[in-house]
Amino acid sequence: MNEFTPEQLRDADARAAEMTSPPRQLAAALQQAEGYRNFLTTLTGLLTVIFVLKGQENLAKLAPGVRWSVVGLLAGAFLLLITASWMMVSAVHERPGRTLPLGAVQILRYERDRARTVRRMTGWAGRLGLVAVLAVAAAALITWILPGRS
Repeated sequence: MNEFTPEQLRDADARAAEMTSPPRQLAAALQQAEGYRNFLTTLTGLLTVIFVLKGQENLAKLAPGVRWSVVGLLAGAFLLLITASWMMVSAVHERPGRTLPLGAVQILRYERDRARTVRRMTGWAGRLGLVAVLAVAAAALITWILPGRS
């Protein structure tokens, strides 16, 4: 005996077909990308506050090799966060002035391909954001752990 009625199964099939349709896939991908973009923005602010408040106040007190390592880590993290943020904005909003295709088949292909592109860009932006976070954390740890010159 089946635990679901035929009506429940038909409704579930209809919902599954709707969820896998190109327009719904695109909407879901854009919603995820928007969440990642907000996360990157929050993370960037949080990391800035942590480093500014808890890091070494004067990097000049560090040994030259250590100082340049910290500067390199922070500069690299900054570039990675800018790149990740740009990717997320591009994923969510696409290029200004882009015209959409006009035929039904072309629209469905556009939605399918756009959802794939948004998911790919979101994945790369997440990876770049993670590396940036690790770089800022490493820079902060270096300034906390390694003593400055007297």
